[in-house]
Amino acid sequence: MRHLISPLDLSVEELDDLLELAKDIEKNPKKYAHACDGMKLATCFYEPSTRTRLSFESAMLSLGGSVLGFAGADSSSAAKGESVADTMAVISCYADICAIRHPKEGAALVATTKAKIPVINAGDGGHQHPTQTLTDLLTISSLKGRLDNLTIGLCGDLKFGRTVHSLINALIRYSNVKFVLISPEELKIPDYIREEVLDKNNIEYVELERLEEALPDLDLLYMTRVQKERFFNEEDYVRMKDFYILTSEKMKLAREDMLVLHPLPRVNEIAVEVDDDPRAVYFKQAQYGVYVRMALILTLLKWRDEVC
Repeated sequence: MRHLISPLDLSVEELDDLLELAKDIEKNPKKYAHACDGMKLATCFYEPSTRTRLSFESAMLSLGGSVLGFAGADSSSAAKGESVADTMAVISCYADICAIRHPKEGAALVATTKAKIPVINAGDGGHQHPTQTLTDLLTISSLKGRLDNLTIGLCGDLKFGRTVHSLINALIRYSNVKFVLISPEELKIPDYIREEVLDKNNIEYVELERLEEALPDLDLLYMTRVQKERFFNEEDYVRMKDFYILTSEKMKLAREDMLVLHPLPRVNEIAVEVDDDPRAVYFKQAQYGVYVRMALILTLLKWRDEVC
């Protein structure tokens, strides 16, 4: 049984195959319209979500399958004290594959201990968000035509941003990828990412506080919001939330072919006026999320059937 808990669960070759499948789905959606007829996806979301949950549901419905699940811990037996592992043992009786989001780091891995179906980590606390990473990689590959030879700016909440942590882990496997880490001191990348991922693999990176200083050199700018739900007190959140705001004026400093990505939701870190800039691709990025999740569902179900 194969699960997706981290982007590193896929080899580079498997990842490339998955992205090629997603690109074929985008071009030939009718070809896959009945690929999952009779199959069920369980979406177990212990934490609020719009894009991730709905894109999983859209993906499975587009494959001809059906969806069941819950959209909050209070609407599941977790409210009665049931463990994640026990919930997954039960879900395995009802569905063919499961996507789980949980506020606690490591919860998706715990779910696999009792699962008899493939489990997809749809986000676990501030740790990993592998399907957002797959979405990001498909967006970059489709619009830039490559995943190597890139200078990527990561801006905002780099401390708690699980999308940033997952993306760094995935991209270091490609050649000549450089990172510009843009954040205030309080939201800098965690030491374990800096030391165990970047330094250990001799990845080139710089850390800056000013977005304007970084913009002229970037192939990609990956904006993130300051996540209120990850802060322990309101005062720290209010102090940090407006630290970076990307505006049309700042976009003048960037290259004509620089792309702006964002995992969404946006609060105010990208001014609405930037939406009209052709370099702003974050809504297109959301659409790529459906294609890549369709490809992932198909791939994990195929691997399951081969093992069984």
